[in-house]
Amino acid sequence: MFEALRELFLEREFSVDVLSSLKRIGVSFALAVAVAVPLGVLMGAFPLVAAFFNPLVSAFRYLPAPAFIPLLLMWLGTGNEQKIALLVLGVVWFLITLVSDVVRQVPADFIETSKTLGGSRRVILWTVVVPAALPGIVDTCRQMLAVSWTYLVIAEIVAATDGIGAMMMRARRFVYVDDIMAGIVVIGALGLLCDLAFRGVHWLAFPYLRQRER
Repeated sequence: MFEALRELFLEREFSVDVLSSLKRIGVSFALAVAVAVPLGVLMGAFPLVAAFFNPLVSAFRYLPAPAFIPLLLMWLGTGNEQKIALLVLGVVWFLITLVSDVVRQVPADFIETSKTLGGSRRVILWTVVVPAALPGIVDTCRQMLAVSWTYLVIAEIVAATDGIGAMMMRARRFVYVDDIMAGIVVIGALGLLCDLAFRGVHWLAFPYLRQRER
């Protein structure tokens, strides 16, 4: 396997595949966060918004993302758009639910105190609810990024010419088990690095949490 890794990176330009996969993960997860975080915050803060969107979000949460592949191929073709859309569908519904749950866990005392001080609903949302929920939201995004990586190979097995998943499918065709194992190791290593990056952001952005633990 280590020999396969050396050959892939030094002789077969595997770094191009890795960068393609990283780009797909980055773009798709950014899109999922851009949709899920605002909607999840609103659903967690306002019961009427939750009552309107919950049936839709709950229904889609139980649908496996790979089931959308035929539709995505018809609508978006075989390019990057189809793969990015599949990765978005794989995480966005769960992310909405988890973010709304985090917002609901904001202590009611914070909100009641803000109301007593004369804060409007918009002011309370942006100055109390969002800051209090933000550490949990960042941690939730970290956990859901791992799920996005699990969908990568599925996204790249259909009409893909580059990416880690595409390399693994080519290796399967010729029964190159060492290449497949190398691809699995690279996905695991990249996932670990992304997790550590999120942990670093959480550690730097919320120093008051460390002080509270002492």
